[in-house]
Amino acid sequence: MQGIRTINRALSSALTLVGLIGAFVLMSVAPARAGENVFVEVMPNSAQAGSRVNIKASCDNDNNNRQSTVHSDAFPRVTLKPDKGFLTGQATIPRDKPAGDYPVDLRCENGQTASTTLTVLNMASPSKGPATGGGGTASGRGTGSLLVLGGVALVATAVALGMAGGRRRTGAGS
Repeated sequence: MQGIRTINRALSSALTLVGLIGAFVLMSVAPARAGENVFVEVMPNSAQAGSRVNIKASCDNDNNNRQSTVHSDAFPRVTLKPDKGFLTGQATIPRDKPAGDYPVDLRCENGQTASTTLTVLNMASPSKGPATGGGGTASGRGTGSLLVLGGVALVATAVALGMAGGRRRTGAGS
């Protein structure tokens, strides 16, 4: 009888603990509300100065049928237009734009906003290929030729020894 009471108390305590944890989790979860579908993204998010980037955004599902604007110091103001349930557009980063991270800000007509970051790269293009040497201008036999000749000699030796070993067995058995 005493064992059953102990089990009941432990079970009751465990259920109370689970209930308190559940209540805490439910109270700490933020309720879903309108505006959670507001975003802006730039593809690619790292781009060379002088290149074009694609912009995709959303001003919440009910507001993606109106134009919105995107502003950044990385490129001129862009008007995004409705396209298959989203807002899309393109921007060209000026060639002389210094390298760095630039915020890209979306402003929707319903007053909602979103932001992301565009990384501008400004790497100099090489004027000619690297001077690696070798290639067709190398003189004399290279290591590759010696390796091929060594491989052929090794295979020929293995075949000759295999044939010689086969003859011995045949002769020794008769």
